[in-house]
Amino acid sequence: MTSIPPTERICEAISEFLTKGISDGQNVTNTLFLLGAQRLIQELLEQEATDYLGRERYERSENSKGLRNGYKERQLKSAEGRIPVFLPQLRNTEETYSSKLWQFIKGNSDVLRYLVAEMYARGLSTRDIETTFTDEQGKCLISRSAVSEVTETLWEEYLAFSKRDLSGFEVAYIFLDAVYEPMRMFKGPKEGILCAWAILVTGEKVLLHMDLGNKESYSCWLDFLRNMVGRGLKTPLSITSDGAPGLKKAIEEVWPQSLRIRCWVHKMNNVLDRIPDAHRAEVKAFLTAVRDAPDYDSGFQRAKELVEKYEKEYPRAMSSFQDDLEASLAHLYLPAVHRKYVRTTNLIERSFGEQRRRTKVIPRFFDEKSALKLAFATLWRTSLKWRKVRFSEIEQKQVLELRKKLGLIPEQTSTDDQDQKKDGSAA
Repeated sequence: MTSIPPTERICEAISEFLTKGISDGQNVTNTLFLLGAQRLIQELLEQEATDYLGRERYERSENSKGLRNGYKERQLKSAEGRIPVFLPQLRNTEETYSSKLWQFIKGNSDVLRYLVAEMYARGLSTRDIETTFTDEQGKCLISRSAVSEVTETLWEEYLAFSKRDLSGFEVAYIFLDAVYEPMRMFKGPKEGILCAWAILVTGEKVLLHMDLGNKESYSCWLDFLRNMVGRGLKTPLSITSDGAPGLKKAIEEVWPQSLRIRCWVHKMNNVLDRIPDAHRAEVKAFLTAVRDAPDYDSGFQRAKELVEKYEKEYPRAMSSFQDDLEASLAHLYLPAVHRKYVRTTNLIERSFGEQRRRTKVIPRFFDEKSALKLAFATLWRTSLKWRKVRFSEIEQKQVLELRKKLGLIPEQTSTDDQDQKKDGSAA
């Protein structure tokens, strides 16, 4: 028995999960499911008790049907492990209170798994959830308003995520991109959800920030980047993005000394779209040779040979290839084992693909809030399954040396210089 609402402890656990991640040895997917399931079940049980009593916790009412009397702990079996559940106990009721929702849940573990996975990470509609929790007589066990209250926690988690301190992340590489979603309230073109993620010096991949950007304009991206810097994000060694002019300008303003890397997937598509089908494979092989060059100078030389070979026959394609060429070759400065990860925005593109698959059934979002809530739930869950990148001592040393070369690390003042300054101050 306990008088402390269990939801508070669960929320603290999820908040800690959002900010600190999980301990070594923990399974990310299992941990996420168990926390999500526990929170969902607990809040639904609390809401059921509230509906029965006709009043909120600590609220006084002359028409109350009883009093709260602590909790009774139970265990729910699932494929991922046992889920602790605390059943609200009531006293002074006209009849013995028994949770119908609990009776339903413990006999429908498959339904529970579907519900948690879909609602907590995919933004399942309140109508679908309401339908899922229907007994054999067709009676809804939870109201749509109760479901709406539970799904609102996704928004709270997004707000916590968007305000978290970023100073603790030792970032090596940053990636920027956007996904577009239709907004019902505007009835116009799709709007961009801007996204940033990173590879840390530990090799971990983390989702850093996401926000509505309206358009991928210079001002939107500039505000987005400044937001992260204002929350303590350190200057990265490199930033990978597509060639959107506004984004390029914003990157160069916020991180002028960092390497700006042009995504090779976008670059290749732009070039090959201007090549006839008959010669596309041949040109692609040349582009791949440039991309996979052993170093920057070799890449630049191969790029020069490519242009000389095709510029007369395909001037538009070669003009596209030469556009922002330095950024297209910038990944060749980085450790060889990291180049395949850093030269594209493929990681988030795959995550966005999952996002689009889940939202395509929604014609339009009602508002910005619902779009961000669902995008965050999807992308955050996906990001927890991202695999680490190898970051040995050799790669760490290479990154450190390159940061020094680019002026991202202040030159260390020599001991003699420090002594002279002290003597001068003393004098």
